Parts: sequence; structure tokens; C-alpha cells
Amino acid sequence: MTESNRMLLVEDDETFGRVISRAMQQRGYEVQHAESADSATNLLNHNLFDLAVLDLNLGGHSSLPLIPILKGTNPEMRILVLTGYASIATAVDAIKLGADNYLAKPADADEILAALLGDPLSRQEDEQAIQEPMSVRRLEWEHIQKVLKENDGNISETARQLKMHRRTLQRKLQKRPVAR
Repeated sequence: MTESNRMLLVEDDETFGRVISRAMQQRGYEVQHAESADSATNLLNHNLFDLAVLDLNLGGHSSLPLIPILKGTNPEMRILVLTGYASIATAVDAIKLGADNYLAKPADADEILAALLGDPLSRQEDEQAIQEPMSVRRLEWEHIQKVLKENDGNISETARQLKMHRRTLQRKLQKRPVAR
């Protein structure tokens, strides 16, 4: 058992949050579950946490602004960003803001703990990922995410810049990205 066993789970999917909370408690962690950024901030006002797992998308809003707040309460806190819509742009943003790692869903409790408590990707894994070319579908996903980020999440403006119908873009964003 680690000394760092107080965990904040910020996840808006109630079922997934309950399953992960229970699994972490079975592994000896004290887990507080928040379903929104506001409830997470409220928990931070009354508790001290060693670990945090953040769902990137909380009800259509990014959880990335929580990272500096979390680090402000405990600079040693280990933070994992968990998302069903992984992209290089959001991973870079999360790490720059202070997250320790980034993991794509679906993930089970053991994968979450490994990513949360382990070291960030090793240099060899980074180099291997860079050497393997991405598929056209993955490149498209990354480009869409980049343009969407440049437009602060504005789907209509992103669709205009990509010369794509807004509903087509929405359908693409609802799909999970391909792994490579």
C-alpha cells in the first residue's frame, strides 16, 4: 500500500465512476467521486488528495482547467487525464498544465493505476510512436482536434475552416478515434 491513497475521481459518467471508485476502494484507496468541475472544486475545499483521475470531457466542458487548481492544493499530487476522445493536442495541453499522464478509454482500474502511479511514457516508447506512421483516419482525427482547439471548441467555425458540413463534423467527433 502506498502512503498516497487519497484519490479524487472526476467523472461525469455515473456508472463508470461508481465502478472505478469501487475497484479503487478494493485496492485500498480512499476515493471521493465528483461528477462535475464544481463538485470537484467543492471537494478540494474540504479534503486533501494525493491522486486525481480526471475525465477530460465533463458534460461537454474540458476538465483541463482543474489541473492547476489541483496542483495548487497539493503540488505533489499525481494527476491522470482519462478520455474517450484522445488526441495529441489535448494530451500535450494536459501535460503542460501539470498532468502526469494521459490515458484513452476504455481503461480498467489496473490500467488507470499503472498510468497514474507509473512513470510517463519512456523515451523509447515515445520514439517508437513517432517512427510508426499514423493512418489517414488518425491523421484526420488529429487535424480536426487541432483546428477545434484553435477555435476554442466552436464546432461551427471549425467546420467552416475544414470546409465540412457542421453535422458531418459532429458525427466525426462522436466516433472514437482510431488507435493509429
